[in-house]
Amino acid sequence: MPMGLASRMAANDGIQFCVFDSRRGQQEGQEIDKILFFFPPDSPFSAQLSVVGLSGGIITFTRLFSPDAACEVIEEERHSHVFYQAEPDIWMILIVEKNRDTESVWRCDALRDILKEVHSLFTMFNGPLQTLLDKQPSGELARSCLYTFITDYLTDFHVGKKIQMPSFRDCLKERRTVQMLTVSREMAIEVQSLANVIRSSSGSIACKSLILFQDLLVATMLSPGDTANMFAYAVLRLTPHALSSNTRSWSYLRRGVSASNVTESATLLNAGSRTEEYPHGSRDTSPGRHSQRNYIPRPLQRDKWSKGKDGFLVSDVRDEVHITPIVWLQETEEHMYLCVYQHRNLTIILLIPVSSLIDGEQGIALVKKQLLENASEKIAYVEEKISKGWGGENAYHVSGYRYLLVDSDRSISRASPPGKVTTLAKDSFLALNKLREEVDLEKARASREKPDHEHNFEMCIRAKNNAWIIAKIAQGRELYMVLEKANETLLYASEAVEKFSNRYCDGAFSLD
Repeated sequence: MPMGLASRMAANDGIQFCVFDSRRGQQEGQEIDKILFFFPPDSPFSAQLSVVGLSGGIITFTRLFSPDAACEVIEEERHSHVFYQAEPDIWMILIVEKNRDTESVWRCDALRDILKEVHSLFTMFNGPLQTLLDKQPSGELARSCLYTFITDYLTDFHVGKKIQMPSFRDCLKERRTVQMLTVSREMAIEVQSLANVIRSSSGSIACKSLILFQDLLVATMLSPGDTANMFAYAVLRLTPHALSSNTRSWSYLRRGVSASNVTESATLLNAGSRTEEYPHGSRDTSPGRHSQRNYIPRPLQRDKWSKGKDGFLVSDVRDEVHITPIVWLQETEEHMYLCVYQHRNLTIILLIPVSSLIDGEQGIALVKKQLLENASEKIAYVEEKISKGWGGENAYHVSGYRYLLVDSDRSISRASPPGKVTTLAKDSFLALNKLREEVDLEKARASREKPDHEHNFEMCIRAKNNAWIIAKIAQGRELYMVLEKANETLLYASEAVEKFSNRYCDGAFSLD
């Protein structure tokens, strides 16, 4: 196999995923200490060291030619190798196996977005990896947290007994962005009123909140980055749709990835990195909670959350006490208690500063009580009004168009409904995937050459099935579009894009 980077890849997985710290394991015989996480976990240490050693060598070599831009992708005949520098000296590597099946076509930037999302969500619940390593230099704390977290994250990619990464059929989706609910001006006033009621319900405590309707964001008090992270987690595990799908799928998944299996594997992983075995879960891993030993948080575990009788979602229960999760906001560097209230299709995420509550869970219970007393009627009213005006899953469908609109500055995206996207021909998907790869390369090149300059450009190609595939970048926004029923002429396609831009994008992509 060329380069040998993916030697002994598990046939039933098709991927290798590792996290390593390039500063560790510098002495001969201690190289395994570099590895903080490796999937599949039962890979021989020789195979793990091969991946990490050669990846580190590639990173060092490519820096000779590009010291300011880290290595991002290595393509070989049978594998794609995606690199992401998550923190200084800490790297995440994803190796995906190619095969003869034409479904195994993907954008490497989409794969890198998976690494970015894993790191962002991990940091939100555990804090930066470097902080964990500083707290326990042996690395066992970081390894335990990483293993349980990433293993739970990967359950979302299970298809049967295999892990399936995003393919060319996902090129009208944008990971790490928020999907917003569009409401009327009148409804926007009601939503703002609800947000004010929620804020005032906590009294002098400076709580922050997000409001979601189904899987769409309605309002937020967080920065774009923290909003994107919290939204991603909510859609994965908190919204009504997430709760119901987690319940349905967990019965199968728990046979392959159970809590006991995760714990045992994490213990073996730690034992292999040191000469003495240190029992898994015997140290504090939740940010800001030094008194709670023997606890590894698992916020991505599929049966983590359930809805209580009072409408609040319940997570861990230990010693008959509910343990409220803590998240870390990267923008303000605050630790916040995560409380979630749900009324029908409306989800309220309430974030309470840890520093503002001396009595912990008792203080949280008081804040919840005040929210129910002051805001429950308003919440019910807003949910009813939004539901009546909601157009359903096809609310953002535009007849004749299959599109993806991305506002990268605000981390917001909107796309054709999944049910409509699946009607596209395979040739259209492949052509769009190829076009997006070209756009990714052009954006990267432009950012290196003129990092402070706004980049505007467009690309248009004709697919094998005669569909027009269009990409436009303007004013920090991106538009990707497939027109399968367009006229033969490019002029017709251009006019269709112009019409869409004027009606749905405030003319951002118009020729004027």
